[in-house]
Amino acid sequence: MHVLVVEDERKIAAYVKRGLEEEGYAVDVAFTGREALDLTDRVNFDLIILDIKLPEMDGFAVCRELRKRDYRAPLLMLTALDAIDDRVTGLDAGADDYLTKPFALRELLARMRALTRRATDSPKSLELQLADLTLDTLTRRVKRGGKVIKLTAKEYAILECLLHEAGRVLTRTQIAEHVWNYDIYSHSNIVDVYIRNLRRKLDDSFEPKLIHTVRGAGYRLSIESEDETA
Repeated sequence: MHVLVVEDERKIAAYVKRGLEEEGYAVDVAFTGREALDLTDRVNFDLIILDIKLPEMDGFAVCRELRKRDYRAPLLMLTALDAIDDRVTGLDAGADDYLTKPFALRELLARMRALTRRATDSPKSLELQLADLTLDTLTRRVKRGGKVIKLTAKEYAILECLLHEAGRVLTRTQIAEHVWNYDIYSHSNIVDVYIRNLRRKLDDSFEPKLIHTVRGAGYRLSIESEDETA
């Protein structure tokens, strides 16, 4: 999952970024309202964490502009302001939830999980399955053929992305923008490296093979292979 953190206090931004990355999220950071809007023009983020007090444009204005553009990512307001009027203003501007500083990272993560579950509007998304491969999005446990498969945070994030779109061809960019920040995936073959790791863990000792390369296009997770596999 690819998250945008919009926070002008650099220590807080670094703290949130580090905490989310340790949980397997891809994180980009913007320090001004205008920078946040510029980034959303280039990247389809899965969730936005937005401070209210920002240079150039405050969080309320950024939120209104994103909703005006029909940008549908869940939006969590993060601010030191705790007055009821500020909460109401944020929600009326289009925010989906509101968290007051100081906050515990555990609560932020819980709010994010609730927002993404609400956005998918699908209770079945708690467990994803294809053939004998299962992924539990709550416990983050992956099994194939009843055997627990240990994955790194990035491997898990790529597999979750592929399972959500099982049967569909995803380009390297579509996969990467959910897992890495914009600067890394724009100039790298890092997706290919991680796909090889996933094949080794999920396919080498099992049948049928589930991870397929569609030459010139990207990757597909499917029971049936009609692709040219590298």
